[in-house]
Amino acid sequence: MSQTVDHPIVILGGGPAGLAAAHQLARRGWRQVTVLERGPRVGGNAGSFVLDGVPVDFGSHRLHPSTSPALMADIKALLGDDLLDRPRHGRIRLQGRWVHFPLKPVDLALRLPPAFALGVLGDAITKRFAPEVTPPTFASLLEQGLGKTICREFYFPYAQKLWGLPPEALDAEQARRRVANSSLGKMIRRVLNMVPGLKPPGAGRFFYPKHGFGQIADAFAQAAAKAGATVALNAQVHAVVADGTRVTGVDVTLDGERRLLPSRQVLSTIPLTVLARLVTGAAAPPPLEKAAGLGYRGMVLIYTTLEAEQFTEFDAHYFPEAHLRISRMSEPKNYSLTSSPGKTVLCAELPCAVGGEEWSMSDPQLLELFRGDITRAGLGPLPPVASVHVARIPQAYPLYTEGYRQAFDALDAWAGGVEGLVTFGRQGLFVHDNTHHTMAMAYALVECLQPTGALDRAAWGAARRSFESNVVED
Repeated sequence: MSQTVDHPIVILGGGPAGLAAAHQLARRGWRQVTVLERGPRVGGNAGSFVLDGVPVDFGSHRLHPSTSPALMADIKALLGDDLLDRPRHGRIRLQGRWVHFPLKPVDLALRLPPAFALGVLGDAITKRFAPEVTPPTFASLLEQGLGKTICREFYFPYAQKLWGLPPEALDAEQARRRVANSSLGKMIRRVLNMVPGLKPPGAGRFFYPKHGFGQIADAFAQAAAKAGATVALNAQVHAVVADGTRVTGVDVTLDGERRLLPSRQVLSTIPLTVLARLVTGAAAPPPLEKAAGLGYRGMVLIYTTLEAEQFTEFDAHYFPEAHLRISRMSEPKNYSLTSSPGKTVLCAELPCAVGGEEWSMSDPQLLELFRGDITRAGLGPLPPVASVHVARIPQAYPLYTEGYRQAFDALDAWAGGVEGLVTFGRQGLFVHDNTHHTMAMAYALVECLQPTGALDRAAWGAARRSFESNVVED
C-alpha cells in the first residue's frame, strides 16, 4: 500500500468499473472514497439476483480469458473457488439449422446449410474485386471483410434486431468495436483455434461466478468497503457542483438526508448525457443540444421459470433470423451449475425502443411472444411455466449513428474541461465494451491519479487512446 491520501473522491455508479476504481483507490491508501449507487444493489447491468432459487443476470454475461492478468488475479483472489472455469457451449440458428458457437470446424462441415457454404466460398473469391465505399458504414465495412452471404444471412439481420436500424445507417465504428470476426481471415483463425491440439489457452472457455455474474461486483464492493471505502446504495444524486472550472462536491440524498459531499475528484461511470445535466456552476455550460446525438437501444428481459431440471444443454442460443423477435436466450443454470431441483430459468433478450410496442407489453404478452418465438425456432413447446419475471434496461446498447462521434466528442471535451471531473466505463465513454474492459479502464484511471489528488491528464489521455482498440467478445 502507498502513503495515505486524504483527498476525497466520489465515484458515480456502483457497477464493475466504479467498484473496481474504489477497490484500487482504497487499497492504495485513499481514505475518503465514496461510491454512490442509485439502485438497491451494486453491479448495474452486470449485477445478479435470485429468481426461484436460481441466480440470474441481466442478460447473458461471461468473464473472458482475455481479461488482463492483474485484474484476473484480483478477481480470482476475491472469488476463490467460486470462480468456475466453464466450456463455451452455445449455438446459432442459421437458415433453420443450428450451428455450434463458438464455431467448430467439424460442426460447420456437418451443419452449415449448403447454399450458405457455397455463398461464402463465392464471396471469398470475388470480394477482393468489390469497390470500397467512402465513407464506410457498418454495412460496407463488414461486407467488404466478410462478403455478402455472411452479412446478409447473419450479421445484417442480427444488427437490425439489436440496434433497430438498417446496417447502412450505422457508423463503421459499430463494426470495428462490436464485431470481433470482421474479416474472413479472422473468422477462419477463430475456427481453427477450436481444433484440438491447436487451441490457445482459454479458447472456447469462459469464467463464471458460482452465484451469478454479479458476484464479481459484490466481491469488489465488499473488498472496497473492507479497505475503507464507502459504498452507498439508493443514493439520489441531485447535482455535481462546480465552482467555475473545477468540481467541489456532489449534492446527494443518502438515507433520507440531503448533503454535500466534498470531492477533489468526481469519477463518473453514469451516461455522459446524464452527467452533463447534473453538473452545475461550471464556467462553460455543457453542450446539451449534442445529447440528442447519443441514443440508446433498450432491452426487455423475459425470465421464465420452468418446472424442469433443464431446458437444453446449451448455455446460450442466438437468433439472427428476422422473423424471430428475441435476439438471444440463455439458461443461467448451465453457466453456474446451480442445484435447484425441478426448476430452471430461461432469460430471453428482446431488443426494442424504449416506450415502443415491445417495451410496453405486459408480462403475459411477453410470455406469449417468447412462446411463439421458441416454437418457431423449433425449441417448443415450453415445459410448464411456474412464473414470469420481466426486467427493462433503457440503456442496453449505445447507437453509433451518423454524427454520433461529433456529439460524443463535444460532450467529452466539455467534461474534460472541468477540472476534477473524469468520465469512464461503458456508459461514461459510450462504448459496447465487455466487463473486463471497463474494469481495466478503472485500474488505468487509478494509476493516473496522483497523491496530490490531481489527475495526470497526459497519462489518462494515453490510456483513453488504448481503450479504442477494445473489441467486444460475445
